Amino acid sequence: MTGKKELDDYLQQGIYGEKELLPEERRKFLGTLRERIVLALTVKQVREKHIRSEVIDCLREHPKAKILLNGTIDYDFLSKYIQAAETYNIPFSIVERKDTKTDIGFVLAYDYAIDQENIYLASNETPNKLPQKKEKKKKRFPFLFPFTKK
Repeated sequence: MTGKKELDDYLQQGIYGEKELLPEERRKFLGTLRERIVLALTVKQVREKHIRSEVIDCLREHPKAKILLNGTIDYDFLSKYIQAAETYNIPFSIVERKDTKTDIGFVLAYDYAIDQENIYLASNETPNKLPQKKEKKKKRFPFLFPFTKK
């Protein structure tokens, strides 16, 4: 009976691949589990012009962690994180899973659980910033249309 179960498990593994713990979570967090993450950035945050100071602080505080970068992001945006990883001697991997989409662009994680409560950076968008009013265009030839409202 045990031999048949082992054979069946072997065949299932050959057909569907190795069983994975929490596959949805792994797809979202670039192959790692949430409980191992120190810091996670969205794709939008990774595409910002500069690396945020909070990210640099985390790299300094966690030199034994590893960086996972979303391979679907253009290399121009990833290069600054690769350079930071080399500066602080932190290993990094570029992860590209064509079968899944995720909004996570950068993960700083350990190989073991640390259960950090807040792994996301706050968005730098200020909700109090109101859109500025557009100035009305001045009419170029008001003498041609004297009856229109100004």
